[in-house]
Amino acid sequence: MEASPLVLRHLAYIDLPRHSKGGFDHADVHQKTGRVFLAHTANGAVEVIDGEQSRHMATLDGCPEASGVICAQKEDLIFAAARGTGDILQIDANTLNVTRRFVAGSKPNGLAWDERRKHLLVADVQDNTARLVDADTGRITFTLRLRGRPRWCQYDPQGDQFLVNISDPPGVSVLNPETLTALSFLPISIEGPHGLELGTASRAFVACDGKALIVLDLRTGSELKAIPITGSPDVIWYNPRRERLYIAIGKPGVIDVIDTVSMTTAEKVQTEERAHTLAFDRLRQRLYVFLPDSCRAGVYLEG
Repeated sequence: MEASPLVLRHLAYIDLPRHSKGGFDHADVHQKTGRVFLAHTANGAVEVIDGEQSRHMATLDGCPEASGVICAQKEDLIFAAARGTGDILQIDANTLNVTRRFVAGSKPNGLAWDERRKHLLVADVQDNTARLVDADTGRITFTLRLRGRPRWCQYDPQGDQFLVNISDPPGVSVLNPETLTALSFLPISIEGPHGLELGTASRAFVACDGKALIVLDLRTGSELKAIPITGSPDVIWYNPRRERLYIAIGKPGVIDVIDTVSMTTAEKVQTEERAHTLAFDRLRQRLYVFLPDSCRAGVYLEG
């Protein structure tokens, strides 16, 4: 019997600056250049990887307890949250210059970009508050106290709404992008909603600490499926071209690859213990997994 073809094919490892303890957090890819911007929490910096050349390109210091990172693709901007100072860094994706720094709470973590209004949602993990920031001015325009501790968040362009995972009570808060008022709360049946991604046909994927992936219908608020996963997840990314979802699981150190059509596990890729964060280049179909113990990035090609 022939072996099943691999979903993810390993391409390379990229060495990253060393740290004595700690690790990495969120990352995003600037699609035009293929540059990967990575929160290096342990070193209080944002690392830049040249994805085309598979090499470390630059270290941008001054981001204490670096956490959330998101790319505003059309604007060629990177936003990086510094939990240690309550700041958000705005970085030019082409020049790598920090063009603005603004205060957005006590411990900003989750970020979501409203591409229509050019507003940034910032979810704070210390005061459990969402803040809406006008990116043109750096001014906080609206503030909302959330039901509990936020994890990751997303802007849903199809529904024109923000989604924020809440760990307890487990659920997804749906927020008005204009006024940041609460529109609804979608309960989740599994404890600890953590990673959050958007799929097609008004679906959201919610990866939960209770070792399951929930497929959520955003139109009805109902759960379509609960898919068992290997362990407690963190960052997840959706690949619309292949209709697959990648889930980073730090213990035991694997990537669970979910086929979102059949809603089954397509592959499990061994990585490294504590490797809990990923970034996906949709244009080049490259998946980056960040390995804290060996201080490097693993690069995989989809398909």
